[in-house]
Amino acid sequence: MAKLTKEEIYQRLSNIEDARACEAIGDDACKQVPGNFIFMLISQVFSKFSDALLNPKVTLPWLMQGLGVSSAFIAWLVPIRESGSLLPQLAIASYIRTLPVRKWVWVVGALIQALCIAAMVIIALTLTGSQAGWALIGVLSVFSLARGFNSIAAKDVLGKVIPKSQRGNISGLAASMSGLATLLFALILVIMPENIQYQAVLIALVLGFTMWLFAAGFYSQIIEYKGATDGGKSGLKLALSKLKLLYQDRAFGHFVLTRALLLCSALSAPFYIVLASQQELNLPLLAIFMAVSGGASLISAPIWGRLSDLSSKYVLMVSAVLVTINGLVVYLVAQHDNALLKSIWFLPCMYFLLSVAHQGVRLGRKTYLVNLAQGNQRTDYVSVSNTVIGILLLLLGSIGFLDSWLSVSGLIMTYSLLGLVGAVSAAFLAEVE
Repeated sequence: MAKLTKEEIYQRLSNIEDARACEAIGDDACKQVPGNFIFMLISQVFSKFSDALLNPKVTLPWLMQGLGVSSAFIAWLVPIRESGSLLPQLAIASYIRTLPVRKWVWVVGALIQALCIAAMVIIALTLTGSQAGWALIGVLSVFSLARGFNSIAAKDVLGKVIPKSQRGNISGLAASMSGLATLLFALILVIMPENIQYQAVLIALVLGFTMWLFAAGFYSQIIEYKGATDGGKSGLKLALSKLKLLYQDRAFGHFVLTRALLLCSALSAPFYIVLASQQELNLPLLAIFMAVSGGASLISAPIWGRLSDLSSKYVLMVSAVLVTINGLVVYLVAQHDNALLKSIWFLPCMYFLLSVAHQGVRLGRKTYLVNLAQGNQRTDYVSVSNTVIGILLLLLGSIGFLDSWLSVSGLIMTYSLLGLVGAVSAAFLAEVE
């Protein structure tokens, strides 16, 4: 069989029309699109798979429990992993703006994350108890900061080297492929004996370390031409001044508000697993939910990616409504049909649907933000929105402390109702495709 060229592979993956082949990128960058598309796709698959292996809701709690770490440390995993990568981005962006070529920021961030995972393996082999807890939290903080560099650089490079009509597609393909890898790994965990589950976590960490190295290698092959550096000055004062974009740029401010409301899909997800664990199902729940999440990415991400290139605004609307409907069904069943709630298929199926909706939220908002901005403006948009979302994530996450007054299903419903408001807000967003 004849070997496919980069151009042929790109044509098959993108199915792009010539009239839109190089929309919103320069002529020089246009010539490099096939190769850049492939290199970026492969690096995203490796990085997303590694992220799934280092899941703060699954892998890291298993690791900490195996090391005898107190639950007080485990409670900090998700806030540090998510907010830690978002909050510093406003200051980080001031430095990144000074760089005409920004792919190396992503490469360095990937290598730092690989080293952090290697440090976690060493900690797991040498420390226990509170010492292991503090060490893992410290390493996770560095890991999260590196993710912040990657987040800003990734969207900026994507906007410079990939045509406007293919940005959602490449993210969707990467999420789908990494979802398949996650699904296969989770299925292996399901069939493994329980007495070697801890060793499986270490294997996952070593694999995650390797994936980040591969991701860095492929990303370094992207051909990125020098871009705008106007206004590139360092300093926290300049960074904070960018917050004015929230009210000076109405389209951007509206998007940030909508994105904040759509945090409902991420914040409600852990409570589905908590609710399942309360039913005392005789199943390897963590592995099953990991498999369900991977399967949802595999199936839905390419569809959401294609739809985002047509209208990311409507993707946000539809996925937000799905989150709300899903949460309402879970709440009603939990209140009125205990037998159905305890069935072995109900909650995994509902988590699958939630994961499908979450993929739509993620791909829709990423594509919308990249297409909303142009040039150096993109770096400001990403850094400001991520910093604000990092703060709101901590505030909205504190709703979980209401568990003394609300049932787990009640918390799911509370978060899900945000999705309904988010859908209404998304309906009034401007079209950017």
